[in-house]
Formats: sequence, structure tokens, C-alpha cells
Amino acid sequence: MGYHRPADLGTALEILSGQAPRLIAGGTDLFPAIEGPLQGEILDLTAIPELQGIRHTERGWRFGAAVKWAEIAAADLPPCFAALQQAARRIGGIQIQNSATLAGNLCNASPAADGVPPLQVLDAAIETASRSGSRMLPLAEFITGPRKTALKDGEMVIAVHVADRSAAGASAFEKLGARAHLVISIAMAAARVVLDGGRIARAAVSIGACSPVARRMPDFEAALAGAPASDLERLRPVLAQEAAARLSPLDDVRASAGYRTEMAVEITLRAVARAIGEAGETGDTGNAEGDCHGG
Repeated sequence: MGYHRPADLGTALEILSGQAPRLIAGGTDLFPAIEGPLQGEILDLTAIPELQGIRHTERGWRFGAAVKWAEIAAADLPPCFAALQQAARRIGGIQIQNSATLAGNLCNASPAADGVPPLQVLDAAIETASRSGSRMLPLAEFITGPRKTALKDGEMVIAVHVADRSAAGASAFEKLGARAHLVISIAMAAARVVLDGGRIARAAVSIGACSPVARRMPDFEAALAGAPASDLERLRPVLAQEAAARLSPLDDVRASAGYRTEMAVEITLRAVARAIGEAGETGDTGNAEGDCHGG
């Protein structure tokens, strides 16, 4: 086995292009998936500064690919990131949160990846790099199916970006499982809302664990726009109809498909209500020129 732990991104990309190694950072998804010890070429990403840190840049917010979920949970971030931080506190247990990385959760591409809905409502973009250069992909285009991503040979994720136009309002995350922690979701939802004078100016909603990839709910988002913040229940039929059309939940040992769809509607409404409460408490009305769509 060849073990590599480079101290800079350039060296890592050189190794990645030439030897097709297995990438490892937190390892919390990798180790349970293999039988026995690691074998072959291993590229350890934990010593690369370019993959670390959370900071605001001229392009918006940048999360390094190897940022741990515990770091995200503890970071001083605007209210729009509340859903991401709430999800961070429910990914596995404390030990997992201190090891697992942001990009690892995305690259594993599980339909039940807790980090995906909160990032979808932030219109997050994924920055990848290879020896030939870098590119930016909307999260919706990065995850292409269960355990599948748009990564090319010799390419890896280096950061997750949230543009300032999407860093508006407040958000919330809800997750339904058999217990509070160390559980795979039956259904989960994230919502981000921008309020204007007691009404919802804009909204972004995503449901996870109920389809091969997490799904935005554009019809429900459009119905929320302009609605009184106190009148969510009236829009339940709109959400229920869209969820039935857009989601394709599994029947498995954790829940039936019908139950998953029903609960997805319920926890989505709860997430929106919670986000409205967060927005009202912070007084964050966002940017009137912004948009909850796009990448």
C-alpha cells in the first residue's frame, strides 16, 4: 500500500492524476464500507490547508471540503445557515461529527445525506479541482444519483460555496428517524425563508431521504411567496400534491413509502414554521433583490 499525506493542494492533485488513489479525510463512510484494512494507494487529505476553514470572501461564503461537521455546528454564521448547523448536530454522534467532513457527506451521495437539503436551500455550489484546472457545479448537478456524483477521474471537491444573494433570511432543518441520533433518516426537510412585513417574500424548500436525491419543491416555494407567515396550513394541499408527484420514497424496514411521503409533508411544514420563527427573532429580512433559485 502507498500512503500519501501531502501538505498542499498541488501535490495532492498530482498524486490523484497519476495513481488513482482512494481519498480519505474523515473516513466515517469509507471504513464501514470496506472489509478489512485499507489496501492500495491512499491519499490522505487532512494536511492540506486549502481544504480547511470557513470564511466569507468576495464571492460569498466558502466552506473547505475537509471542514468537520463539529466545526460547522460551532461556527459563528448568519441565520440562513441555521439548517446546516442543525443538521451538523444530528449527523451521527459527537465522535462522528468531530471526524466526518462536509465534502465526504456530499461525495458519499447517500439519498439520506443530512447535509444535502440544507445546502440545497442555500443554492450551494461545489468547487472541484484537478491538475488541469477547477470548475464550479450547482449541488443539484453534482449529485447525480444514489452513490453517484459528477466527479471526473483525477478530480476532487475542494470547497462548497454559498453566494451572498443566497445568504439571506433564516433557515431550519427537521429530521424524522427512529431515534434522535445515530439514525438514518426516514424523511428530512430544510427550509429557508425571507420575510417582508409579516409575509414570506421568498422561500426555498428541500426534502431528503424520500427520493434518489434530495428534491427542491418549486411549486410549494412559489405558493409560499407572498403568503402571510401565519397561514402555512392553508398551503398544505399544495405541498402534499407536489410531494406525491416529485418524491419516490422507498418501502423498506424503516418505513413505508406512504408514511415517508406523509411525514415529509409534515416535517417540511414544521421546518418552514421554524425558519419563519428564526427570521422573526433575528429581524433578518434579507436582500429584496436576491433570489432563492440559481447556483
